[in-house]
Amino acid sequence: MSLGSVKIATAAAGCQAFRFRVRQLSELSILTLVLLTVTPQAAFPQNMMPASSSGGGSRLLSSDASILEIEDIKKDLPCTVTSVKPVLGFDLRFHSGYDITLPLRELSGEGGNLTIVLKVTPDTAKDSPIYFSQRYTVPAIEEDAKGDAYLQGSFDLGEGDYHVMWMMRDKLERVCSSSWDVAATLPAKDQSMKLPITAHAVEQSDLEFFKDEPPVTRIDGPETLRVKVLINFAPQNVNASSMAPVDTSALVSILRNISREPKIYKFSLVAFNMTDQKVVYRKEDMEQINFPELGKALAGIKLGMVDYKKLADKKSETEFLSKLIQDELGNNSGDAVIFAGPKVMLDHPMPPESFQELADISFPVFYMNYILTPQQTPWRDAIGTVVKKLKGQEYTISRPRDLWNAWADIMGRIAKTKLITTAAASKK
Repeated sequence: MSLGSVKIATAAAGCQAFRFRVRQLSELSILTLVLLTVTPQAAFPQNMMPASSSGGGSRLLSSDASILEIEDIKKDLPCTVTSVKPVLGFDLRFHSGYDITLPLRELSGEGGNLTIVLKVTPDTAKDSPIYFSQRYTVPAIEEDAKGDAYLQGSFDLGEGDYHVMWMMRDKLERVCSSSWDVAATLPAKDQSMKLPITAHAVEQSDLEFFKDEPPVTRIDGPETLRVKVLINFAPQNVNASSMAPVDTSALVSILRNISREPKIYKFSLVAFNMTDQKVVYRKEDMEQINFPELGKALAGIKLGMVDYKKLADKKSETEFLSKLIQDELGNNSGDAVIFAGPKVMLDHPMPPESFQELADISFPVFYMNYILTPQQTPWRDAIGTVVKKLKGQEYTISRPRDLWNAWADIMGRIAKTKLITTAAASKK
């Protein structure tokens, strides 16, 4: 069985490309358009439509506006659209959207376009709907093509109830349309979390993980803090050839959560990758974490490719991590050190004597262990073992709530240690 792939370009700016695979079996050819497997955070974003110059709403074709206004459910273009329930991501934004299935034979011909338009209306602002659009360029497809096209779209929501009216139009002006209601709701135990998107708001999804962080007004005074973060930018699956969007989103969200803390005025960041066994980014005493710069550095990581010498040396991972911890904790002059990342399981444990010199460190050590399914790997990893020996605290981060609660506890412990240290120093 052979497998080929062709890209379908998107006409909308900022959107990724679809691709389809042609599978050739013994007696028949099956043509299937598939979308790369993604999570709600990585679904394809819609482009928010600008308001008209007169201020009377978004610019729409009259035919599209009519369908969306009267909610005319059409199946001229036979498709199936399924709504995606809003899911709270590690970025503390509700991600919603839809999945589309469309027979490939309906796209046959010399190519064309698919245009999607949707209207999202908050229940509290029924006269102020938000419009999105997206356009895809379809390549030439044979008339007897078999299989289905699978498309996706996404948008972000604040807490609240919403009504969605959706339509898709092809080059022949055939329309498939549908409508549904969605509710973005925080459970009672999560009500303490402060979301960055206001209630009843509708926004365009953003897939740029490493965009710049807005400036934060820092607290000035004796309670200000300096922290060092050591983050393992690696997928949960050690055999993966690339970072899954959900992993990247979670790790970046952990960093952004730390960077937004107003009590921290200096950051030292060490980003490393256990697969490559190397530090890919290091910056000391920053007033703000430079996410675009970090993203460029991480783009050079080549997962799935390991240096032969390191592969032959069964203890190379252990030696790399041991030296990294000794160097970074031994030279730390800040108020705390925070480890973050997926579990690091070593074939050879780090020798206990390696950390004897760190036994008397005066600053607290924390570990934000990112793992979506902790029950699959319930035992402590190499970093967790070191943190325990240093009498630090480890937190399992598998849901947004875990991140929120862990950070609140970490800040409380750092502030308490700083207060005790400052009081002791003043008595001398």
